[in-house]
Amino acid sequence: MDKFWLKSYPAGIPAEIDLGQYHSLVHLLEESFQKYATRDAFVSMDKTITFAEVDAMSKKLAAWLQSRGLQKGARVALMMPNVLQYPVAMAAVLRAGYIVVNVNPLYTPRELEHQLVDSGAEAIVILENFAHILQQVIAKTQIKHVVVASMGELLGGAKGMLVNFVVRHVKKMVPSYALPGAVSFNKALADAARMNLRPVSLTQDDIAFLQYTGGTTGIAKGATLLHRNVLANVLQSDVWLAPGLDKAPKVEQVVMVCALPLYHIFALTTCFLLGTRIGALNILIANPRDIPGFIKTLSKYRFNMLPAVNTLFNGLLNNPEFAKLDFSALKISVGGGMAVQKAVADQWIKITGCPIAEGYGLSETSPVVTCNLADAKEFSGTIGLPFPSTEVVMLDDAGNAVPVGQSGEIAVRGPQVMAGYWRRPDETAKAMTPDGFFKTGDIGIMDERGYVRIVDRKKDMILVSGFNVYPNEIEGVVAEHPGVLECACVGVPDPHSGEAVKLYVVRKDPSLTVEQLMDYCKQQFTGYKRPKFIEFRDALPKTNVGKILRRELRDEQKTG
Repeated sequence: MDKFWLKSYPAGIPAEIDLGQYHSLVHLLEESFQKYATRDAFVSMDKTITFAEVDAMSKKLAAWLQSRGLQKGARVALMMPNVLQYPVAMAAVLRAGYIVVNVNPLYTPRELEHQLVDSGAEAIVILENFAHILQQVIAKTQIKHVVVASMGELLGGAKGMLVNFVVRHVKKMVPSYALPGAVSFNKALADAARMNLRPVSLTQDDIAFLQYTGGTTGIAKGATLLHRNVLANVLQSDVWLAPGLDKAPKVEQVVMVCALPLYHIFALTTCFLLGTRIGALNILIANPRDIPGFIKTLSKYRFNMLPAVNTLFNGLLNNPEFAKLDFSALKISVGGGMAVQKAVADQWIKITGCPIAEGYGLSETSPVVTCNLADAKEFSGTIGLPFPSTEVVMLDDAGNAVPVGQSGEIAVRGPQVMAGYWRRPDETAKAMTPDGFFKTGDIGIMDERGYVRIVDRKKDMILVSGFNVYPNEIEGVVAEHPGVLECACVGVPDPHSGEAVKLYVVRKDPSLTVEQLMDYCKQQFTGYKRPKFIEFRDALPKTNVGKILRRELRDEQKTG
């Protein structure tokens, strides 16, 4: 394939990455634990732990897990928000030779049961706040070993005890539960003091993660990510982001804001693994929805890198305290997970002085496929260029590549592409082409420089009288209206045109009317693109990462 986009790479970014540097993710982690031993690695609620402490605790927890008799390749679930135990547990599972199954801590019992049963997980590390959910389904799963963490236990002494008291008894955030045989996180570490971690022979071909897709288009499937896949994306991200992080003034240690949940592939690769590789300090934000609390935490640090989704950027911008922060050290703002809207990107650079470098990826690609240049001076409105060692092509419905400048389904081939869906050969066959390209389900256009623009998800396209309407376009323009905070649009059945456009809006200006917004849309869109219906809402349904769930809005129409 002619990788013509390489001509758009700046000097210093290689066309290919060297995957031979590490034989596994454990090799990478242990190298960094030694290299940066004395540095602070993670901070949560003002408590920091060093790389040496992550090394020591993860080694103990890994030995404890091995002592349970789990065999190499056993699946271990992690169900926590961004607390100090999370990176420790993730490193422990990998070091013990097991497979990490990241679980959204806000799952319902039905969702948790599906993921635990589907993955065949035999052990779980869970925050006590969510243990009552596990209690309801554990009998239907293969879980035999449970480690229960608490918000305060790694915070130390009086502070830890106080935090646990407040969480349990004042805020009543820990519903009662019964999990016979469960041990606390700290007890597992204490018991392991007399144990030794047995070294496990791992290669790049071993499975590292079962990363379940968000389930926004149906039942969640486990993307099988090998050590090679995730290693590749860490190394790709490293060379790609280096020009931005190396910008003056040079910093001795990069400070990352980890507000995206570590169970999500974006934060897992970018914050935990890339952060560990470069010896960064990660500021763990347990509840990014608490915007005032989030901003208060940010005020204590000179942070250099902030990865986020559009809704999180928007939430910060709409709090007046955010603009008062010190952004002089901010070098890279990375947007992903959903389309970054121009209105949000424009406001972000106005307040922070740092443009959003939008990227694109999926759980199935570990995750990053394309990204804008880390030292770009402005928001491009595209999802950037293909990463090193990555091939990207647009396919028509027959699976043929379309010419540059024409829209087609984005397909990806590279070392970061998953091995397949866990125990779903049928779904894997549907998603992969015979020559190894993963079909993303997203419609895109690549220009002559190699920059890719998302047109929309195949399934989200609205067909109005035979014309294609792409929700991203409508939402991006409507979001620029000064009275709009957030919006989403879906197709609804229409007896005349087949489908019509319906717009859901959360108002920034409470006086905004349907008529005013309709008039605005008339000025912005040709007839078939204009919303036929507008409904104001107090909030829009979202995934726990902040991605707006159009599917839920569509389902409401079917059942309403």
